[in-house]
Amino acid sequence: MTKLNLFLHKLTHWEYWPYQVVYLPVYFQYLYYVIRTRSFFFFNASNPTIKNGGFFMESKKEIYDLIPPQYYPKTILVSPNENLEVILERINSENIQFPLIAKPDIGLRGTAVKKIHNTEELENYLKKAKFAILIQDLIPYENEIGLFYVKLPNQPGKITGIVSKEFMILTGNGKNTLRELLHQDKRYLLQLEVLEEEYKDKLNTILNEGETINLVPYGNHCRGTKFVDASHEITSEMMESFNTICSQINGFHFGRMDIMYHSYEDLAQGKNFQIVEINGAISEPTHMYDPKHSLLFGWKELTRHFHYMYLISKNNHKSGAKYLTFKEGVEEFKNHHKHYDTILEF
Repeated sequence: MTKLNLFLHKLTHWEYWPYQVVYLPVYFQYLYYVIRTRSFFFFNASNPTIKNGGFFMESKKEIYDLIPPQYYPKTILVSPNENLEVILERINSENIQFPLIAKPDIGLRGTAVKKIHNTEELENYLKKAKFAILIQDLIPYENEIGLFYVKLPNQPGKITGIVSKEFMILTGNGKNTLRELLHQDKRYLLQLEVLEEEYKDKLNTILNEGETINLVPYGNHCRGTKFVDASHEITSEMMESFNTICSQINGFHFGRMDIMYHSYEDLAQGKNFQIVEINGAISEPTHMYDPKHSLLFGWKELTRHFHYMYLISKNNHKSGAKYLTFKEGVEEFKNHHKHYDTILEF
């Protein structure tokens, strides 16, 4: 498949368009809310207990500390240049097992998230990482969703959308290599360059008939995961369960919870699931990226959720939550871009 074919595929599927284009109507909406709130950084008040409301430079570990421990995997925070022996001792003391997940504490759209199988892989990861990382137990559930939750002023919270995530899972036929199988799906082929760097000669492996492999075991759209709108799975029972769960997360009013779970039935009852992470003010209603949805649908969902964030932020500000000053906000943006560059060097 030629580069031209891939370019045309991206051009005709808006889910791949640059966010600067996709977010065009939100820019005007944002400026209107800036005028209404008299703050460029009003979103800081959307989740008062999360740094910058979860828009930038928020620590995943600090967010985990807000969540009751039964709802997320065992996690440790590792500082840059921390001694490997000490890290291994901490992993053992927390009873975290290989394979495990390593990822930046302050993340960037799935960059540097890795499944680590042994001590040697962990050592190599740590040598490359110039930032604080989290080491986590592997979550034992196979299914993943993003669940968007909002708690509007003087109203019970509600789930506004669910996105189901279809991982990059290849099924062998006993004939084709992994690389050849990747060429059969344009979504996967767009990831080939990154996968070649990660898997190298392993992409020449031929799977047996019916044998499967998950090449990217974390549900990130930028890493090839297909997003499917599963909002029809929302029930009153699920809404009630997550109102109970989210009421235990101090200061969380707006954002997307990435969740791994056993079944929708169990999830509706608030059992057999774990929270991968919570994204705050920067959250997208990612169910809009289902290929069946139009750009108009995407714009509708973006502006709807941005309006929710404005209402929540304004109400929290009245209750004492602070907006960032312009000077503070600019400084945070500078820090964000410095960290952005560090992550991209990984």
